[in-house]
Amino acid sequence: MVDYSKWKSIEISDDEDDTHPNIDTPSLFRWRHQARIERMEERKKEHEEHEKKKAETLKKLKDTKEKLAKLGNEQDSADLTTLKKVLQDLETEEKRIKEKEDEMEKKERLTPWNVDTIGQDGFTKTVINKKPPRKDEDSSLSDEEKEKRMKQFVKDNEKKLKEFGMLRKYEDSKKFLSDNPHLVCENTANYLVIWCINLEMEEKHDLMEHVAHQCICMQYILELSKQLDVDPRACVGSFFSRILIAEVEYKNSFEDELRSFKDRICKRAEEKIADAVREAEEEERKARLGPGGLDPVEVFESLPEPLKKCFETQDIPLLQQTIATMPEEEATYYMKRCVDSGLWVPDAKAKEKEEQNAAKGTPDPE
Repeated sequence: MVDYSKWKSIEISDDEDDTHPNIDTPSLFRWRHQARIERMEERKKEHEEHEKKKAETLKKLKDTKEKLAKLGNEQDSADLTTLKKVLQDLETEEKRIKEKEDEMEKKERLTPWNVDTIGQDGFTKTVINKKPPRKDEDSSLSDEEKEKRMKQFVKDNEKKLKEFGMLRKYEDSKKFLSDNPHLVCENTANYLVIWCINLEMEEKHDLMEHVAHQCICMQYILELSKQLDVDPRACVGSFFSRILIAEVEYKNSFEDELRSFKDRICKRAEEKIADAVREAEEEERKARLGPGGLDPVEVFESLPEPLKKCFETQDIPLLQQTIATMPEEEATYYMKRCVDSGLWVPDAKAKEKEEQNAAKGTPDPE
């Protein structure tokens, strides 16, 4: 099963420079791990519920047959008629349970990259156990080192990565990766995920779906590599041979994985946009804070209606009259908040003249 948990908290910047946006590597791993756990738990729960229902049905079936055996000689018994009807219903339920069991087994067989599926006819003749073993070169690196390596990888290969992301035919993708085997790695999958999120944030939905298809192909290859414990480059031919001649159920399974991935991309893009809006609003709020650290917008909204009208009309005489009619303590409280937020600047004309003199280099008269 393709796993997406490591992409839960990807951090993306909006600027396009020589390197690609930062990746929060630990968060990527957590998302991937969480998605895997959730899927495993769902399958486990489904299996447990099925087994429980199966056990209950078989027990009822056994009990009913025993009761029927005891009433076997009572041809006209009402209980016998009822038990026969119950037995018929239980046998029908047992049949449905068996069909459900077959369906679950088939679903398990069609789950991408288990050993049974890989071993079916349709792969090119490849002696897997003679391929070079899989190497996890990043396992010993710190998060900072992984991020640095990712940036350098993107800087060196971004043109090629975009080219691969724009391909659609399986034959073209297979040839491209065969010609560029160094791109068969986790960094390519990470780059394509980030690109998908950026495209969705830019509302380029069709292009996002196009790149998402390539991302899932790469992720399938990487998952196959982990299952077989071989170098990912050795799995390129096997994956494309398998997907090209796959039966309908297998291709449907691939499409289901692709739809799930695109749903995650859309959700993550929405989260990133919401985060960006909140950050922009917070920056705007900080930028407008007054000399006392208060937000003028918040302070204005908290003012009594008469004071609001004064500031809206910028009518100073009206403001003076309004303040004079208010209780002294209340007036002092609101005016101090206005000063701290910058809504009201005491001695504004004197300060303006002082700033003009400073700009001209003329000292204030004693």
